[in-house]
Amino acid sequence: MAVVATGFFDGVHIGHRMVIETLVRTARERGEESVIITFWPHPRTVLQDDALQLRLLNSLPEKKAILKSLGVDKVEVIPFTKEFSRMTACEYFSNIVIREYGGTAVLLGYDNRIGSDVVSPEQASTKARELGLDVIRAERISTVGIAVSSTKIRKALSDGDVAQASRFLCYDYSLQGVVVAGEQKGRTIGYPTANLQLCEPLKLVPGDGVYFTAVDLLGGRYYGMTNIGRRIETHILDFDGMIYGQDIKLSFLQRIRDEKTFSGLDELKIQLQEDEKVCRNLY
Repeated sequence: MAVVATGFFDGVHIGHRMVIETLVRTARERGEESVIITFWPHPRTVLQDDALQLRLLNSLPEKKAILKSLGVDKVEVIPFTKEFSRMTACEYFSNIVIREYGGTAVLLGYDNRIGSDVVSPEQASTKARELGLDVIRAERISTVGIAVSSTKIRKALSDGDVAQASRFLCYDYSLQGVVVAGEQKGRTIGYPTANLQLCEPLKLVPGDGVYFTAVDLLGGRYYGMTNIGRRIETHILDFDGMIYGQDIKLSFLQRIRDEKTFSGLDELKIQLQEDEKVCRNLY
């Protein structure tokens, strides 16, 4: 038996966390499992609904890890296909929530739209109860007077406002990937960089500029200054090593400045020295 919540949960932000905390608490009170049913890939990529513009806040492994860290017993991932998208709310509750995962109760968020009939949370509540499910409702949460949503977080990141995004997410936004070879210009002026190739191509990259970042690499944590422009390249402070092919994670702590164009390497070096001073003061 299980208490079930459904959603894509992109970012697993502060609004999602209210739903998840309610889910976990209710399941424990009932002596049942807490189960989140999510989907992959994103429905927009399957239904071609503005798919070219879609960028995600989490890769699937990231999302699952965050959900589990919040106390969810099971995270079930359903492949989202066109056939699956034709399922009505009643069919979803009956075939998936009850029959597939043993749901006895369903938790509905403030904006849950379920099924090909795209029923509202109120309509979904009625249909779920008709099938014998208990219904728990979670309300919208806001922070600093702003209703939190994945869309607002994407906007903040695209604008380079990683501090705002972190407040909404309850964690520092990060990119994960592999270190690949770059042009190696930085090495010639004493600022070698690790160039990141994303593991998840659809992951949203913060807006162009220079950022103070935490760098997880080779089992340790370092700090660095990350430039986002044509590439994602990071000078790691107090680190010197050959790391091509290594996994790397960048957590964005603060935006330092806009990206600039330089007349030559000497001008670039002067700016990097200033950036380094700022970063060292920050940590």
